[in-house]
Amino acid sequence: MRAAVLRAPHAHFEITDLTLRALGPRDVHVHGAASGVCRSDLSILDGTIPHPLPAVLGHEGAGVVLATGADVTSVAPGDHVVLSWVAPCRQCFQCLHGHPELCEHGLDHAFAAPYATDPDGNGLLAAFGTATFGEETVLPEAACIKIDDDFPLELAALVGCGVVTGVGAVCNSAHVEPGASVAVVGCGGVGLAAIQGARLAGAAPIIAVDRVASKLALARTCGATDVVDAAAGDAVQAVRELTGGRGADYAIEVVGTGATIRQAFDMTRRAGTVTIVGAGRFDDMVEIGAMTMMVDAKTIRGCVYGATDPRRDFPEMVRLHRAGRLDLDALVTRRIVLAELEDAFRAMEAGEVARSVIVY
Repeated sequence: MRAAVLRAPHAHFEITDLTLRALGPRDVHVHGAASGVCRSDLSILDGTIPHPLPAVLGHEGAGVVLATGADVTSVAPGDHVVLSWVAPCRQCFQCLHGHPELCEHGLDHAFAAPYATDPDGNGLLAAFGTATFGEETVLPEAACIKIDDDFPLELAALVGCGVVTGVGAVCNSAHVEPGASVAVVGCGGVGLAAIQGARLAGAAPIIAVDRVASKLALARTCGATDVVDAAAGDAVQAVRELTGGRGADYAIEVVGTGATIRQAFDMTRRAGTVTIVGAGRFDDMVEIGAMTMMVDAKTIRGCVYGATDPRRDFPEMVRLHRAGRLDLDALVTRRIVLAELEDAFRAMEAGEVARSVIVY
């Protein structure tokens, strides 16, 4: 099968034939039907997220089961599945305390051994354990969530990361209640999903903040009641003016820089909640005064993978789309082939797309 291999940060992708490792007893062999191109992949490419290389990137995918190991019981050949980049063990401290997205062993399979070899016999890791920038992959049963066979796999792929991350940040992590005001900072694929999550939660107003006009237009189609062009003026002041001068009840930060996290903090009212979704650099610091932290009484929380339980939430996202409560079609800007992967990253950095989706 063919896949896009990254051998070093900032390098070009090498599209080549690979040989997958043999199936273990709890493994599943999946033919990838579609893969979203997510900013977290860009973060490995540009070195923001350190990851051992060479590897095959891609972690937002869906496909069809080709074969299963002897002990697999939840899926069978022919099943349609969404792939999760966390494979919860259901036994560790975090899993047993309601946080399968933080499973202490959820990424063990990504680093334990090569998932494939190249024509020269060199081993390759599966980035995030999924390696959806390839036509096929092998991953644990716990990372394969069965969905309805008639659901479009191009949309199902987005459920595997962007959709549950954005919707989950609002509904599972921030617990936004009906009538609350929400500001979403960053309107890429995850930010647009967060806006849809705020609409699902009954929030009002829903304020989209970005620097790119086309993204703000998309935000309106996803449920934003107001938009703020952060390139045109003081975004914090604009959000405050839209919320009675106090600031938003909830801010969802989906960029991942110290500057935008501080901006989200400042546009939240006293005793409000700031939820940080964007993946930033380890050396990018956020400075907030000690007295401010106390007297403003705000809650600042990180959110990994939308506080998602894949087994619970993936089928729920499919159901909500079918019911017209989520619009996954609105998140797909371009459908591409694997050879167009590098242009998809260029388009992402230029702010041209919500999501590019590789269709195999």
